[in-house]
Amino acid sequence: MTFGRVNPAYRLEDQGIAELGNVYYNLTEPALIEAALKRGEGTLGKGGAFYVTTGKFTGRSPQDKHVVRTPSVEDNIWWENNRPMTPEGFDALHADMLEHMKGGDYYVQDLIGGADPAYSIKVRMVTELAWHGLFIRHMLRRPDRDQLDDFIADFTVINCPSFQADPAKHGCRSETVIAMNFDKKTILIGGTEYAGENKKSVFTLLNYMLPLKGIMAMHCSANHAPNNPVDTAVFFGLSGTGKTTLSADPERVLIGDDEHGWSDRGTFNFEGGCYAKTINLSPEAEPEIYATTSKFGTVIENMIFDPETFDLDFDDDSLTANMRCAYPLEYISNASSTALGGHPKNIIMLTCDAFGVLPPIARLTPAQAMYHFLSGFTSKVAGTERGITEPQPTFSTCFGAPFMPLRPEKYGNLLRDKIAKHGATCWLVNTGWTGGAYGTGNRMPIKATRALLHAALNGSLSKVDFRKDPNFGFDVPVNVEGVPTLLLDPRKTWDDKAAFDVQAEKLVKMFSDNFEQYLPYIDEDVRAAAIG
Repeated sequence: MTFGRVNPAYRLEDQGIAELGNVYYNLTEPALIEAALKRGEGTLGKGGAFYVTTGKFTGRSPQDKHVVRTPSVEDNIWWENNRPMTPEGFDALHADMLEHMKGGDYYVQDLIGGADPAYSIKVRMVTELAWHGLFIRHMLRRPDRDQLDDFIADFTVINCPSFQADPAKHGCRSETVIAMNFDKKTILIGGTEYAGENKKSVFTLLNYMLPLKGIMAMHCSANHAPNNPVDTAVFFGLSGTGKTTLSADPERVLIGDDEHGWSDRGTFNFEGGCYAKTINLSPEAEPEIYATTSKFGTVIENMIFDPETFDLDFDDDSLTANMRCAYPLEYISNASSTALGGHPKNIIMLTCDAFGVLPPIARLTPAQAMYHFLSGFTSKVAGTERGITEPQPTFSTCFGAPFMPLRPEKYGNLLRDKIAKHGATCWLVNTGWTGGAYGTGNRMPIKATRALLHAALNGSLSKVDFRKDPNFGFDVPVNVEGVPTLLLDPRKTWDDKAAFDVQAEKLVKMFSDNFEQYLPYIDEDVRAAAIG
């Protein structure tokens, strides 16, 4: 039986997905929450937020992500970073998943990826869990109701957590699978309830399709000056570097917090919502994000709560440190109504340097920007994983390697070309440690980071005096109003200057060793950007 609004000529049976139980098309938030509650998928929390746990998987499964190896994509895919799957294995997986789905109830959301209609894609999400439908309805962009009458998807994503793959039969790594078939315009997800796989599958699609059209796809947040979309800034950064926090500046308009494109028309958000970490979230530090956790329809994922009061515990990470909330962009008061911006005037690359070597901010040349973009450096610190007793470097190229189906240089060259064409100023911002490495030094003061970003975005930072960093060769400001001068020179913040020099040499070598993989593919000026 069919429920909800849908193109009458484009039901699941028209796509060969037949013999299901009830199929619910394009239900709105109240109906999805009602369905999820009836099915026992979660708990209704304060303000109408929906509390869920995701079982065994509380994060993405990048090692279980596969791309089907067909002639049309053979020469484009970065195979060292993307596990291949044979067409035969995918066909068997597809057939077995459809067989498994028979008789079950499913929830369909017809949605859009990309705020700019010139470059957006239509996506049909078929989910076994009602709350997954709620989640992806927040994350992607919702067409007007009358647009559903003739909606036909460019790609279909089927997410069936109760299905388990057979590695021997399907050619995958484990019982959990994310399989992308660009020829058949189909993505299959099985064996995991973690909702982030839904949105990241669409991000990966756009990361493949858009660069082939000369459009930069970026794992970044973005904002612009009030009433001035031309003054746009983008913030690249891996988890824990402050990407969401620092872009959510109440004095600027939020375009989006995670995934964007940069075309000849400007910047555009891929999404319609935000997926924010909630660990240690506080109303003092991030009042707007905190407020979303008690708003109607917000999905609260893997958080501990009081069973009597339904109060959330933002400090209890016993389920996972990767606890999150998912909510529509309009829940943030200063969010853009169009999710569009101009060409980035400033590009911020965020890193959390637990070695205490990088300055709080540095200005990059276009070649240096490409070098640090391809490096994608941040740090894991002692205690974050078993066996880590000192800072461990993490290099995730393009600040999002798991979502990059093309070779990194494709994105790096696009970024450098657009920087050159539109005159963007690039900054490397360290939100990590100063005065020593992790365990000895202190975390970079957020007040200083905000002051430096404010100066970079309003243009005043470009007018101060700079020195050349002896380790990486980029320009570092000497004096900035409102920021302690000592903080701007990392070596001076260390009591043991010789120890700093040893640590700096170590970090430079880590960068150099990691970058060797890109040397055959890049220009000489980028090679030279490795060191001063």
